Amino acid sequence: MSNTYRLIDSGNFEKLEQVGPYRIIRPSPQAVWKPGQQKLWGKVDAHFRRFAGGDGKWTIESPAMKKPWVIEYGGLNLQIEITDFGHLGLFPEQRMNWQRIRNLCSDGTRDDEEFHVLNLFAYTGGSSLAAAQGGATVAHVDASKTSVAWARLNADVNNLTQAPIRWLTDDVQKFVAREIRRNRLYKGIILDPPSFGRGTNGETWKIEEHLIELLDALKGILHPDFSFFLLSSHSTGYTPIAMQNLLGSLLKGVKGRFIAEEMLVDEEGTGRSLPSGASTWFVRDQI
Repeated sequence: MSNTYRLIDSGNFEKLEQVGPYRIIRPSPQAVWKPGQQKLWGKVDAHFRRFAGGDGKWTIESPAMKKPWVIEYGGLNLQIEITDFGHLGLFPEQRMNWQRIRNLCSDGTRDDEEFHVLNLFAYTGGSSLAAAQGGATVAHVDASKTSVAWARLNADVNNLTQAPIRWLTDDVQKFVAREIRRNRLYKGIILDPPSFGRGTNGETWKIEEHLIELLDALKGILHPDFSFFLLSSHSTGYTPIAMQNLLGSLLKGVKGRFIAEEMLVDEEGTGRSLPSGASTWFVRDQI
């Protein structure tokens, strides 16, 4: 059995995943259909069920799962660990974005120029590591000490310990405000905001209240010759075209192309794809 991630099946608002050696069931609100391979759901190593109030609970059949393990996925080695929120430290729908990040960073560093990338709400670091693999100098920002420490472990297992990545535990909005004062500019920005979050000192983040303000602030740290801006989301209402409209307002008059699409994970054996959020790229025309 290969040591990677596979989506086996989905349905009845859940997904059946193979994550390295373990078979797992987790919630999936977009899986509004019936499972395609019901017979495969009978024996699993763990099942996470979410309650009406938003909390959830793991039922674990394989005690070895309580310790972290490492898989290879999307060109990265990633440490996987079960969390109280049902997350594993992996969002497999970002795989295609990681490859595009690598390619754009590689293009940007082709002439040995410094290519600075900012990754906000950076979680366990998949996009930061993809940018570093492409040769970028990366600022990885997340308010969670646990997430930043996890991202650094992922750097270690990818032999990127010495890569030029700044690991920053900080409130995103306050960090951006300081970067504006420092006149620090970025050629690539990666922004994957949660619906709700807390900053390092308890600051509240609500996407519907704060995203437009943050996007306006990010104008102040975009390099005049920037290469790309990636905005992704798992929040209701933030569809690919909605986010294209947000970026279009921010980047009015800049020549480039939008790539607005649902983030998908393909199932094995059914031919279906599971919608898992949305992303919108703006890739600037290079003169």
